[in-house]
Amino acid sequence: MRIILVEPDRLLADTYRQALEVQNHQVVMCAGAQAAIFAADEEQPDLVILELQLVGHSGIEFLYEFRSYVDWQTIPVVILTNVPAGEFSGSWELLQQELQIQAYHYKPLTSLRTLLATVNQFATVKR
Repeated sequence: MRIILVEPDRLLADTYRQALEVQNHQVVMCAGAQAAIFAADEEQPDLVILELQLVGHSGIEFLYEFRSYVDWQTIPVVILTNVPAGEFSGSWELLQQELQIQAYHYKPLTSLRTLLATVNQFATVKR
């Protein structure tokens, strides 16, 4: 499965990339929203893993732009962030329905095993 990983922390990005590649996924790492848009255009990903706290554009801004392209409207997006879900308690339905977020993981409470299980669920669905 082709995955775009949008993570500004290089150490975390490398850790996630290595774990995903062990599971036979192809990973393109992007530190910011604009790089992720370019990568999506080039790579045609099967899944996006997104940190919401990005430099320049927020993850939410990225999602609005990403979803504005017809070809990308059905690509699953998994949020993996340091932003607690409580920050979105009033807008979670918006995230799910309008921006089609399939999973939300809060980094401090998410193990690498949990992330891989989520990603592998989408790999199984794709096949």
